[in-house]
Amino acid sequence: MTFAEVIVDRPIIKRDQRSFGDASDEGDISYPEAVELAAVETFAPDNPLALTFHYEIPPHLADEIRPGQLVAVPFRSEQLPAVVVGLSEIAPVDYTRPIAAILDPVPALTPAQLSLARWLADETLAPLAVCVRHFLPPGSGRKSELVLKPVPAPTPLPALNAPEQILLNYLRQHGSVPLSEVEPGTAEALLAKGLARKEATLTKPRVGPKIDRTVELLIAPDEVEAVLPTLGHDSKQADVLFALANFDDPLPGLAEVQALAGCTKGPIEALAQRGWVEILPRQTRLAVPPAQKSADLSLHPEIEQKIFNYLLQQPQPAGVEEVLAATGASRAALNAFLKKGLIARLDEPERVTLTLPAADLTEAVIELRGAQKQAEVLRLLADEDGPVWVGWVYAQTRANLAILKELAEANLISMGDARRWRDPLAGRSFTLESAPTLSDEQEAVWQAVTTAWKSRQSGTKPILIHGVTGSGKTEIYLRAMAAALDAGQGAIMLVPEITLATQTVERVSARFPGQVAVWHSALSPGERYDTWERVRNGELPLVVGPRSALFAPIKNLGVIIVDEEHEPAYKQRDRPPIFHARDAALELARLSRALVIMGSATPDVVTYRRAERGEYQLLTLPNRILAHTKHVAVQQAVARRMKAEGGRMKEGNPPSSFIPHPSSFVALPLPQVEVVDLREELKAGNRSIFSRALQDGIRETLRREEQVILFLNRRGAASFVICRDCGYVLRCPRCDTTLTYHSSGELVMCHYCGHRTETPHHCPECGSDRIRYFGLGTQRVEEAVKKMFPQAQTIRWDWDTTRKQGSHDVFLQHFMAGRANVMIGTQMVAKGLDLPLVTLVGVISADTALYLPDFRAAERTFQLLMQVAGRAGRSPLGGRVIIQTYNPDQVAIEAASQHDYIGFYQTELAFRQEQRYPPFKRLALLMYSGPGPERSAADAYRLAERLRLHVDRQGLPAVEIIGPTPSYVQRVRNQFRWHILLRAHDPAAVLRPLLPLPQGWRVDIDPVTLL
Repeated sequence: MTFAEVIVDRPIIKRDQRSFGDASDEGDISYPEAVELAAVETFAPDNPLALTFHYEIPPHLADEIRPGQLVAVPFRSEQLPAVVVGLSEIAPVDYTRPIAAILDPVPALTPAQLSLARWLADETLAPLAVCVRHFLPPGSGRKSELVLKPVPAPTPLPALNAPEQILLNYLRQHGSVPLSEVEPGTAEALLAKGLARKEATLTKPRVGPKIDRTVELLIAPDEVEAVLPTLGHDSKQADVLFALANFDDPLPGLAEVQALAGCTKGPIEALAQRGWVEILPRQTRLAVPPAQKSADLSLHPEIEQKIFNYLLQQPQPAGVEEVLAATGASRAALNAFLKKGLIARLDEPERVTLTLPAADLTEAVIELRGAQKQAEVLRLLADEDGPVWVGWVYAQTRANLAILKELAEANLISMGDARRWRDPLAGRSFTLESAPTLSDEQEAVWQAVTTAWKSRQSGTKPILIHGVTGSGKTEIYLRAMAAALDAGQGAIMLVPEITLATQTVERVSARFPGQVAVWHSALSPGERYDTWERVRNGELPLVVGPRSALFAPIKNLGVIIVDEEHEPAYKQRDRPPIFHARDAALELARLSRALVIMGSATPDVVTYRRAERGEYQLLTLPNRILAHTKHVAVQQAVARRMKAEGGRMKEGNPPSSFIPHPSSFVALPLPQVEVVDLREELKAGNRSIFSRALQDGIRETLRREEQVILFLNRRGAASFVICRDCGYVLRCPRCDTTLTYHSSGELVMCHYCGHRTETPHHCPECGSDRIRYFGLGTQRVEEAVKKMFPQAQTIRWDWDTTRKQGSHDVFLQHFMAGRANVMIGTQMVAKGLDLPLVTLVGVISADTALYLPDFRAAERTFQLLMQVAGRAGRSPLGGRVIIQTYNPDQVAIEAASQHDYIGFYQTELAFRQEQRYPPFKRLALLMYSGPGPERSAADAYRLAERLRLHVDRQGLPAVEIIGPTPSYVQRVRNQFRWHILLRAHDPAAVLRPLLPLPQGWRVDIDPVTLL
């Protein structure tokens, strides 16, 4: 007998969360006909127990149930979605309920993803259910709801009132109705009379496929113009134009036209007023009858002979006035001659002639019939090959649904439904590029990567590429992706921030058009759902995004790339599982037999130590690469010509100091770094936020029409607001932190809980109006730039300005297009952006994070300075970095100014070894949040004591417990926070026997920060 282990999407609240227990009997009801069973573990984000429940697999599903599938199961009185996470031959309980249905026959999780979820649960001490949720299709969560269904009616049928009869008829017609949508009394009446029953079912998923209407031309494109005049409403004027166009006689009579068009004289007169036809008046003409042409008129008067001869000479009958004028006859003489019968009088009716040019006839008919919209649709579809979206037709024409239905009824178009992919890259154009020639250094790295790639199936070490900014790491990544595609495999490229996804996707899409998925939290639910499905189907084998991209369902994964692997953004800290994407990538690669390539200009100290010890393969790219020498030679020729013509060198011209390179490539120097001692600036009387060197640098850069990045590790306008009389500082009423002043809107805001209020004009404590703003934020820097450099066009790029979906892309494109020349930003601007026109980077204050109570403070400062410095000088224009600091001799600042990673690494490693910090010991940070200062303190001390007793009883060697101590920010949202730090070789193994921890505690294994 086979059993399945399944996770149910339902939080379970247990009275005692401090002890382990076997699966509850809740939901386990005896079914003697049970054949196969499934174990179910609950989705319980707030419940560390992650209980399992057991369901039998009905016989009709026995051959279809597979791990990773989404199924529906009964749970208590509800029906809930579940995920099959495994199969076994042992049933842990005696009686179970049956699985209700398979929601998706294609597994939502691959075997490797299921294994990764179990690894995450084990390593992070999080419930398996919480870990599995990361892999599920976006928007797949479904709720249980009660529906009313009909049952066979008893005989005789009970008496029903009108509402009851209406509801019963509806049930019989539609099959069911949600109980919440029915008037309770009417539903209860049908239930009591045995005409309906209640049943638990699942609501529809919150997100699903988007089905849009399409429209397609049914006739041949070359038939469209002939059809157009027949469209629209009836129009007698249009019928007249058609009749005139089809007459052989160019001057048909008015009566003939009226008869053919079936109209009165009015429509023809209306056309005459438009100038499209002319009505010729009634006219009398004269002619010689054929029988009289040989008549002898020698005895007739001369004037009659003259009239007769004139008429014989005319090819057509002549008008009376014409004859009189030509012969000089009088009307009396003419009338007398007519009475003799030798000439005939012909009375012609009114005639009509078409004056509208033939080329304009069709458009005129379309206008008269009111068929302009129909014509727009047909002409648009005639230029398209196959069906198009109805919405696009609406956008390109003035048509609406009624117009389309009219054309469909005329069998001119067909309307249908089709799946429409919500693609976040739709409408984006990418310039295709081929793989460039590698430099010698790149070639050596690529050969090592190729060797590792070929041996991946038998197991190979992860690769760490330590390459300076602009050294060509991305090209190695792209070639690894190409190798995966050539082998029929997929690849994931992780970037630390959404901001980096934009440029990275552009690079990857330019190389692999139509094969790239972008994946991040800023996508709409529909975009995430469709992207997930296209990746699972193998349509998009390459995925680029931040840490969540790691959970994309790529088929046959071959390569995982972790760019900027040092970034703390790879650590998920706000909710369980608290994991590091780099570590998860290493495990996923092991499970998938894939190759991992990590890259950074400033590798994490722990990562570099592992590479140094041989756990990873270390490859280096020590030089920035500009371009092939042939390309540079062209640039130099252009520069010489511009100089001879008196022009300055613009973008694309090489700087004067290229680094000689042994290959056929030219290497750029790393940007020159100048450290400015702000203490000396104060002594010199400069109280501006910009040092004199930075002022001169900004001024000169703007003069050269180049771009500047000003980096500040803080957003807002000021760090705090203080009363200068009593010293009162505005603080958040719910958090133990100061309120940050934002000049836009005159608000003070808490960046922990979001609390905001208007800036007071008087001190709330003493009433003084001497309120001042202290500290420095991005808003104040922007204001200072605008005041000191009026010609500057600024962009402020921080968390506050990039909340709207797509704002990152807009800001980046705006700056790259040159519509701004000064970017003021926080950590977002320090990460991986490639901006060729940026020739100056200014670090407003390098000391911001240097002395935070965190063992990684120096490393983080060094990395930020190195990374933001790397934004300068990435083109032939060269670059310069100015770092402002009050501590120019600090190791991190000094090493960053010299681009000396190894020097900093060795100093930092010695500090870590002395203090027993990673990589020499691993850490676990236990974080508590609870109400009330006394209670939270008591709970923190209680767990610390429990930990110490556990360590003592188990005799665990080399385990240190530090704390509890209040957190760096002690109160957030009126919850008081405490930390306990555990130091051991395997902290997860120490804590695992103590699970579940009391409510309110979270565990961060290998924290990236202790704040």
